Amino acid sequence: MPTRLVSVVFDAHDHRGLAQWWSDALGWPVQYDADDETVVEPDGNEATDLVPGLVFGSTTDPKVAKNRVHLDLASQSDADQVAIVDRLVAAGAQHVDVGQRDVSWVVLADPEGNEFCVLAPNDRYTGHGPLAAVSVDAIESRRAAAFWAVATGREIVIDADGDARLARRDGAPPDLDFLGVADQKVVKNRVHLDIAPYATDDQAAEVDRLVAAGARRVDIGQGDDVSWVVLADPEGNEFCVLTPRGVAPSRS
Repeated sequence: MPTRLVSVVFDAHDHRGLAQWWSDALGWPVQYDADDETVVEPDGNEATDLVPGLVFGSTTDPKVAKNRVHLDLASQSDADQVAIVDRLVAAGAQHVDVGQRDVSWVVLADPEGNEFCVLAPNDRYTGHGPLAAVSVDAIESRRAAAFWAVATGREIVIDADGDARLARRDGAPPDLDFLGVADQKVVKNRVHLDIAPYATDDQAAEVDRLVAAGARRVDIGQGDDVSWVVLADPEGNEFCVLTPRGVAPSRS
């Protein structure tokens, strides 16, 4: 049974403040709060991991580059897209230019400068909650998607524009999207993904499986006394393999 995506992790100067901002933005409650970490996710999600939770960890490092991982928010109509943008700007978001031109989505940044998009209405996301997708920049988007299909057990779908999307096996969003870019990764990602084996699986075996699939071990200063293993995907994006958790779905 593969590992699966369980959370999107943000480095934050004010982890509690940023967590509360995203809690208000998505309508998801704060489910855990500590001096070094705050978790925001829908009620009941911990048992299913159907939606990646948002984890905010404390850091003093400055944000120095555009994030290579960002969130895409869904809207239900043209008017709803405008209303979401207006609400989030009033709450402290800013319009930002990341090179987009005549596009249907609106690019904003949260109060700590993390870019995200508010998408135009799309039937795919209707009725599935506020988070449409987690998007990852990739120089070779199909190669990145192939690796993450191994890491998450999701199905690869190639969109009309050539970008790759990983859908849950039940077909419902949020998706894991890989967007083709030309710019190289230059710094440690400020936003990264966490994956985890199921409770009946083995963390070390899953790490070995992912290394064989193209990941590599990396040292970002985590030390030897942590329970997670830090790897980088074939594009150099850091991610963590957490300890086993959750109830495995039926294999039938």
